[in-house]
Amino acid sequence: MGQNPPAHSPLLALPQGETQPLSIRAKALVFVDPASRALLNYVERLAPSEAPILITGETGTGKELVARHFHLLSRRKGPFVAVNCGAISEQLAESELFGHEAGAFTGATGRREGWFEAAHGGTLFLDEIGDLPLNLQVKLLRVLQEREVVRIGSRKPIPIDVRLVAATNVDLDDAVTAGHFRLDLLYRLNIAQVTLPPLRERVGDILPLAQYFLAQHSQRLNLPEPAISDAAATALKHYAWPGNIRELENVIHFAVLVSGHAQIEPEHLKFSSAAASFSRNTPTRTATLAETPLEIIRSQSPRLFDQAAGADGEGLFSQLEGLLVREAFEHSGYNQLRAATLLGLTRNEIRTLLARYDLLGQTARGRKDENGQVANG
Repeated sequence: MGQNPPAHSPLLALPQGETQPLSIRAKALVFVDPASRALLNYVERLAPSEAPILITGETGTGKELVARHFHLLSRRKGPFVAVNCGAISEQLAESELFGHEAGAFTGATGRREGWFEAAHGGTLFLDEIGDLPLNLQVKLLRVLQEREVVRIGSRKPIPIDVRLVAATNVDLDDAVTAGHFRLDLLYRLNIAQVTLPPLRERVGDILPLAQYFLAQHSQRLNLPEPAISDAAATALKHYAWPGNIRELENVIHFAVLVSGHAQIEPEHLKFSSAAASFSRNTPTRTATLAETPLEIIRSQSPRLFDQAAGADGEGLFSQLEGLLVREAFEHSGYNQLRAATLLGLTRNEIRTLLARYDLLGQTARGRKDENGQVANG
């Protein structure tokens, strides 16, 4: 197999200085599959505008690479600045984003510009935007509206010219419902949205990406580049790739190390044991991995209704409601407020439901025994 993707397919790759081995980011992206080509066309239409962009997709699908491509195609003269909102502490996030003056707080020994100022004239990429604390979401919204920042410890606004591209691997609509994300900020960010399909939905990209990573790691390890056998190629295309492009790179890296510089065979491909059984030759399992939890429940509803039709006793609605309340309460560590937030309920509503299903006595330390007493352990 050749080393590079087809000449007609653009290859996006992170700069060499930003390819940390432990990063979960995708380091390369190609546009061979029809779904990817349609995505590229869409990106190219949006890029010249100044509108904020919201990129959604699973971890490892290449959101930062698409953001960098937006910047390249926008022809903005300033830099591309990438910030991971989930990697900066809440205490330092405001200073990181908006800057500070000397003496603004303990440890602020000098003046420092924030990421918005650093990206002046260019593009600011805010990854994992859903992790931004609510108080900073308010300030971010103001910056986007006023197009100026005020450093901590200063009253002087600083004009900025920044094109914002944000990314998330969570559903921000759900985050708004749960009270973790501001609806007005979502409206501001979501003027144009780009959704990256997972790798399992763009099968045509798998082998070109595998070829690229094969060449990269063979060269880095100073080893002859092995070929990929037809059987291994088939296995790569049929695997479901829950970790997307980053997982593909890891699998190819391992195969280069263990293949003995000969042809790569299926036994050299170290797939995740939790997902290896998901194959495109077994439609029900593949569909289960690709579907959302609600879609899975909906697909099973006929079986629920059939069983309920011939059953006596507690109704199906009560069974499902009790199951949902019980699981949410346990998932939230038996914390009533967290369970209420998880289900989009008030605290009074969750207490009513917990009482209805005899769950009020449960705590994180113990559960009720058959006599109704809380048993530790």
